[in-house]
Order: sequence, then structure tokens, then C-alpha cells
Amino acid sequence: MIRRRVAGVALCVAWLGLGGACHREAAPAAGAAGDGPAALDSARLAVFAPLPAVVPPESGRVSQDEVTLGRMLYYDPRLSRSQTISCNTCHDLAHYGVDGQPTSDGFKGQTGTRNSPTVFNAAAQFAQFWDGRAANVEEQAKGPMLNPVEMALASPKSAVAVIASMPEYVALFRRAFPGEKQPVTFDNMALAIGAFERGLMTPSAWDRYLKGDESALTPAQLAGLQAFLDDGCQACHNGALLGGTSYQKLGLARPYPGLADPGRYDVTKVEADRGSFKVPSLRNVDRTAPYFHDGEVPTLDEAVRRMGEYQVGKTLSDEEIGRIVTFLKVLTGPVDAAYVKPPALPRSTAATPKPEND
Repeated sequence: MIRRRVAGVALCVAWLGLGGACHREAAPAAGAAGDGPAALDSARLAVFAPLPAVVPPESGRVSQDEVTLGRMLYYDPRLSRSQTISCNTCHDLAHYGVDGQPTSDGFKGQTGTRNSPTVFNAAAQFAQFWDGRAANVEEQAKGPMLNPVEMALASPKSAVAVIASMPEYVALFRRAFPGEKQPVTFDNMALAIGAFERGLMTPSAWDRYLKGDESALTPAQLAGLQAFLDDGCQACHNGALLGGTSYQKLGLARPYPGLADPGRYDVTKVEADRGSFKVPSLRNVDRTAPYFHDGEVPTLDEAVRRMGEYQVGKTLSDEEIGRIVTFLKVLTGPVDAAYVKPPALPRSTAATPKPEND
């Protein structure tokens, strides 16, 4: 059970968009019985939630046949124009779903303008891409395949032609989508990839703590949680993912230097959305550097410092940053190695389109 004593409550109503200034209540005197970082009011934790084991689509559950097919498609580089780039190339499941680059290498070595975020736990976010232009992971899966800078397929028909040329894939599609006259479709490819991604969840010690196990976090980690709450980070980084539930303007408290990316404005064309991005999840954040929409920030310490300065309007000390980072590392959970193990892919046939000689 979580203790209900408050140890230094902070509420920044300006950060919450309600107007006013930040106020901090005095903490109980040090050394009092029950004091210390573990003495957190459960009401302050109500903005969070444990991670679900799986995130089903709106249509309901997914089948194991869909997951098996989706895993293959996720790893198959033949779903790219050069036949050398797969979903896993930029979202490497062996490295917490990222490639570690500010922006990823695509077709002919081209790079985009935005960082490739992790796919772990992504299915639980309220929208996909930094600007939220896709509603779910199924819709998102289509984007990179057709993006001329990324996988660069000419059209959905190109993807269907590749898959339909391999009898093993055709049989897998029939099992995954029974009763369909033509199961090998671009939409079904996306559905299968999404079915696989919906199982990419990484619960951690944080979830055990939220479920009532006070021993799941160390005193240092609890002190970091206290700092996280006192500095108002939970205003945007909340829910089961500590993020992924809203859009926020980058540079809310102070103008963010050098910000040129229009962000959400690209989608809505609403001027108020210029410079706004989906708030990223903090799950596995210590394993998914570099940070921010452009991958400009190489370290987690620097990312926390910048968020304090430009989002909260507070200059965080090295000690405060260290405490928060200690807490953030609690959000990293183990990857199910069996679930993400690269599968054996169907062999190409004489009918399979060949890579371009360019």
C-alpha cells in the first residue's frame, strides 16, 4: 500500500495551463516518522497507470497467426525499394526499438528531419509520429514503406507484388485473414505488422510499484520520483506511458532555440499548433537516445535539463537532474527475447521483384 503522507507537494498551475505561478507547500520536518522519499501521497500518483500486457485494436483481439505474419513483415527488407531496409532497420528491436541515430538512413542514404522513436509500447499512445498524423500503429506502418526518403516503395501495389510472389507468404496471409478472397493486401500487411507491434510491451519495476509493491523502488529512485513530481514533469508525462497522451508546444516556458520544424502544424495547418509535437513516452527512455524530435540531444541528462529550462521555466541543478534520471531509469523494462527474435523469412522466388541497380 502506498503511504498517504505528502512529502513536499508542488503544483505548477501555469504549467498545467490554468494560469498563475508555481507554489510549493512546505515539506514535513526532516526526520519525522514516516517522512522520506517513500512517503508519497497516493493522489499524486493517480495520474499514472500500470502498463497493459497488450494493447488490442479497436476491432478487438488479434490472432497468433496475425502476430506471426506481422513479425516476418516487420523484419523483411524486401518491403523497401532497395530491398535492404526493413521496419527493424530504423526501429531495431535488439536495441530497444531505435537505431541510435539523430535521423535514420533511408533509400540511397537519404535522411529525414525527425528522429525515429521506439516502437516498444507505441501501440498504447494516442497517436503515432511526432506530429500525430497516424491514428494507430496499423496506419503508421504504411507510412515508411511509401515514404520516398525511407523505404521508398512506389505504391501499395509494389508491396503486394513482392509478397504475392512468394507462396509461403500467401499461405501465411490466408491463415491470418481467413475467409478473404484476396488476403494479400496492403491493408492486411499493415494490420499484421500492427498486431505484432501491439505485443511490444515492456513492464518494469515502476509497474510493480504502482500496483502496491513499495519495495519495487529504492530510496534513491523514490527520491527521483519525488523530484519528478515536484518539478511538474507529470503534467505532460503521465498515464501508463508517462507521455504519448497529448501534444505540447516545444518551448512552452521559454522560446526553444533554433526551432524550425513546424511540428503538428504540418497536419492541422492551425497556427497555434506550430512547434507542437506529441509528448514522447518516457518508457525505456535511458535506452533510446538521442532525444527530441530531431535527435539533437545526445544524453538523458541534457534532455532533462532542457525540459526544465524550456518547458517548466526552471534551471535544474546537476543534483536535481541526477535524481530525476535515477527515477527515469526505473521505467526501463526487459524485452521479451522470444517475442522479438528475428524469424526465418520466406525465400524469394523467380517472380520476386529484384533490387534496383542504382
